[in-house]
Amino acid sequence: MARKLIDLSITIEDGLPSDPPIMIPKIDYMDHEAGAESMKTFFPGITEKDLPEGLGWAVEFITLCTHSGTHLDAPYHYHPTMGRGERALTIDEIPLEWCFADGVVLDFRHKPDGSRITAAEMAEAEKKIGYTIKAGDIVLIMTGADKAWGKPEYLTKGCGMSRESTLWLTDRGVKVVGIDAWSWDRPLPFQAEEFKKTGDSKVIWEAHFAGIEAGYCHMEKLAHLDEIPVPHGFTVCCFPVKIKKASAGWIRPVAIVDL
Repeated sequence: MARKLIDLSITIEDGLPSDPPIMIPKIDYMDHEAGAESMKTFFPGITEKDLPEGLGWAVEFITLCTHSGTHLDAPYHYHPTMGRGERALTIDEIPLEWCFADGVVLDFRHKPDGSRITAAEMAEAEKKIGYTIKAGDIVLIMTGADKAWGKPEYLTKGCGMSRESTLWLTDRGVKVVGIDAWSWDRPLPFQAEEFKKTGDSKVIWEAHFAGIEAGYCHMEKLAHLDEIPVPHGFTVCCFPVKIKKASAGWIRPVAIVDL
């Protein structure tokens, strides 16, 4: 049986303005000429004549936040506890079984930037694709925000999940979810504006804080969900890099589609 692998990640690049300034990745590139000079430290006495065309290794030095690029948030990111009192799992503790499972895509590209996805809309989207979400499924939320990746406006693109829609998923036994926007929640400026107007603190990071009630992981900064040819009947693989006691880990998620 033939298979199609679809890359659901964005590329980590130096200096892109699609994160707040403190989170923008920095990459220092050591090219092959600089690498040749570096190799002299490890191989005393060598000259350019000892290396192929006088060139050495290429190496990159990267400054990243654990939430830079496409990544998986662990429950510890949201709060010290999850599931109403259990110690929240860090990224190195996430069961691998959570990260390799049947995938489901729900399309919310019709909703305006900054709007909130409700539980009723989740149920409607599920019905539309003729599928019942089951325990262990990896549910992917498509907002279309990934089309703005690499630009400052990426930070305010896409709709976002709410507390009730997140719990709608966890109540069904879903452990890993993902979204093709900067955040699982609505873009932060929209939350801040609503809080300013209403004074209601429940709007702050509501979808993330839902993890206090039910331990779950979500992927952020996904891409190319529109390239998955079916809304269900495919597999998602999204293993995170193990970082001791960290709140997130980088991933290169893939949708595996049997043709």
